[in-house]
Amino acid sequence: MSNPLLEAMLQRRRVLLSFVLVCMAMAGLIARFAWLQLVQYETLHAFSEKNRIKQRPIVPARGLIMDRNGRLLADNIPAYRLDVVREDVGDLEDMLRRLRGVIELSDDEAEAFLATAKARRRFQSVTVKLRLSEAEVARFAVDRHRFPGVEVVPYLNRRYPYGDLFAHVIGYVGRIDAADMEKLDPNAYSGTTHIGKLGIERVYESRLHGTVGHEQVEVNAEGRVLRVLGHTAAHAGQDLFLTIDADLQQAVVDAFEGQPGAAVALDPATGEVLALVSLPSYDPNPFVGGISRPAYAALLDAPSRPLFNRVLQGGYEPGSTLKPFVALAGLEAGIRTPRDTIVSTGAFRLPGHEREYRDWRRGGHGVVDLTQAIAQSVNTYFYQLALDLGIDRLAGYLAGFGFGEPTGIDLQGEAAGILPSTAWKRANRNEVWYPGETVIAGIGQGFWVVTPLQLAKATAELANGGHRIKPHLLRASQSGFDQPPVPEPRAPADPTALASPSNIAAVTKAMVAVLHGPTGSARAVMAKFDLDYQIAGKTGTAQRVTRRTEQSLNVNALPVSLRHNALFIAFAPAERPRIAVAVVVEHGGSGSEAAAPVALRIVDAWLRKHPK
Repeated sequence: MSNPLLEAMLQRRRVLLSFVLVCMAMAGLIARFAWLQLVQYETLHAFSEKNRIKQRPIVPARGLIMDRNGRLLADNIPAYRLDVVREDVGDLEDMLRRLRGVIELSDDEAEAFLATAKARRRFQSVTVKLRLSEAEVARFAVDRHRFPGVEVVPYLNRRYPYGDLFAHVIGYVGRIDAADMEKLDPNAYSGTTHIGKLGIERVYESRLHGTVGHEQVEVNAEGRVLRVLGHTAAHAGQDLFLTIDADLQQAVVDAFEGQPGAAVALDPATGEVLALVSLPSYDPNPFVGGISRPAYAALLDAPSRPLFNRVLQGGYEPGSTLKPFVALAGLEAGIRTPRDTIVSTGAFRLPGHEREYRDWRRGGHGVVDLTQAIAQSVNTYFYQLALDLGIDRLAGYLAGFGFGEPTGIDLQGEAAGILPSTAWKRANRNEVWYPGETVIAGIGQGFWVVTPLQLAKATAELANGGHRIKPHLLRASQSGFDQPPVPEPRAPADPTALASPSNIAAVTKAMVAVLHGPTGSARAVMAKFDLDYQIAGKTGTAQRVTRRTEQSLNVNALPVSLRHNALFIAFAPAERPRIAVAVVVEHGGSGSEAAAPVALRIVDAWLRKHPK
């Protein structure tokens, strides 16, 4: 039997229970909405905006590098790279494993990515691979949905059109690594993948890099850009004009004819570097994208040391190229005049000693004055002169020409060389100085070490009348195509001359006789050139082995590694110099035979291009 009253009561209870449950659910929803909308609004709004709005860095175009005539030495070309944002990826190693099925990724690239990713903030993008091929870009576009937080980014890739011709001047850029990140401002380099590693690229990094810009973009759930919400423009880096002349640089390389060595050409009046060559060289372009380990190892292990900058770091005995400066020291000290003579018998002995210090010509040169001592490179003249000066007075004077210290050129890694003195030997060897060491120091041997750049600087200062200069490579900078190039401010040459005009004129006359005089050590080389101007120069031969007997040493019969280094310094035109040159030909043998022809070709190439 049905009980309508009981059924109605049950129905009311069910309805009431349902109503209570609905009210509780509504209350829970309202409480939850209130919590989300009121308490956690700021946090959730930030998350929402972060998912909807992305801030992307706009990497500035790196400044161009040009020679003094506007020829491009370093430019930028369009390319594509693959970037990753860590916080959007999750497991980086799993991502890399899957990514290798789409693009070619070497172990070196993977290791570099992981190391850089750990050094950067999670929200910053890190490059996995540079210079994607068109095929790789197409394959990734098909599988893009499998790689959240990974995207193809267009960028400008650094290129060096002249390859190895300017490697030791310009250097190169390389990928930013963990060590770089410790020194860089992450905001200033947001999105930037490369930084200057060597040469001009490194020294002037702050000018070349520019200022990073930003844009805010709205994206959908798949990460596709819907619209740009805001934009802060990036400012390109400055374009740099160097003092280097590309034609002269090539002429220097051609003049060496494949021989290893170094050469520097300077403007004596300003210190501008007209050419700077270290041979052999290397192509910097592979370093931009990340050179492979085998290729880098091959460069490091090459016996010819192409990565070694001989101009800045090469240490050589100056040999007889030092004699004009020693002669000038004697004239300035008042212990010699240009007319004073000595008798060269082919050997020199210290008083009370049996050891002979020989001249290069058996039997000597006879009676010689300053001009003939330099023209014929008479060792005995300078043995006695150095002894009369004393090593400390000689060193003190030659320090004025910059020997024994870096020149201050706008490149990194310059060596100081060695300017020998009693204080130097005591500090570095804890030994006393001996008179015999003074004797050989007078002809640029013994403890002497100079760089080709130091030798070129001293030669230029001799050419300009004894005024100190500072070699430099930056000539002007430009902040945009609509702005004119701005010359770099240069301090004037030191008005206090290092020597009197008459003494410099006497040494210059002697250096002219080296090439144009009837007994000059380089007259045979000069005869092969048809020039309408005079060149002042000096040969030098830095011995790597010495003879132990009276028998002449056949240098050409020695192994190449034991042959003497050949040197030559020159400036021209002698009466009003516009170029000063220092040349070192490694294992060339004779300065007059190996280095002098190189220097004369360099001088002639410049003066033919600039006859006035």
